Amino acid sequence: MLELRDVHIGYGRTTVVHGVRLDVPVGGVVAVMGHNGAGKTTLLRAAAGLLRPTSGSVLLDGEDVTRLRPHERVRRGVAYVPQGQQCFPQLTVRDNLRVVADVNGGGRKAISEVLDRFPALPPLLARRAGLLSGGQRQQLAIARALVTRPRLIILDEPTEGIQPSVVAEIEQTISTLATDMAVLLVEQHIGFALGAAGAYYLMEAGRISATGTGGAAAARDVRAAMAI
Repeated sequence: MLELRDVHIGYGRTTVVHGVRLDVPVGGVVAVMGHNGAGKTTLLRAAAGLLRPTSGSVLLDGEDVTRLRPHERVRRGVAYVPQGQQCFPQLTVRDNLRVVADVNGGGRKAISEVLDRFPALPPLLARRAGLLSGGQRQQLAIARALVTRPRLIILDEPTEGIQPSVVAEIEQTISTLATDMAVLLVEQHIGFALGAAGAYYLMEAGRISATGTGGAAAARDVRAAMAI
């Protein structure tokens, strides 16, 4: 679904990501892990089209989309959920979803499909998004992305700062997404990330330092590598 080929990414004259190669298969979950400052978010922003690589290429379904803007990638089935539980705080939950659905042509059917994934949201449809808890806003942020009916969803730290009672719900939702789409995930909860992912990439100083298959057995090796 998604291929990054020898991607270098920087800000001004500073290169942050150095020659990364990464594959996200159709119907699979791939986790990217590493310490803060390793270049994980920069990599995701390039995959979503918010940053253009200084060299290398980004392919979607084998098509080179390196020069496509974010909205053009959305039309090709890419959705991005950044850190920070982002939403329109002055709008209701319903209107947050409608704004995205109207732009992307999904309408009420797309909203209904998304709400089936998040049972906590229907009772909150009339509430302003700015009054939601952090966990509720994160569920809304993911729901807004899913309204576009993506084939690839990119999630940056979806459980960061979320109360434990809601983390399990978000983790369950993410685990089921791969039945419908490809998932590229940055996540600090190693056990969850490797439990959900079929493959992982470990980043260090902007480079891939290790790769492997997911599953609980890999958690020990990843924790050991990140403890260095």
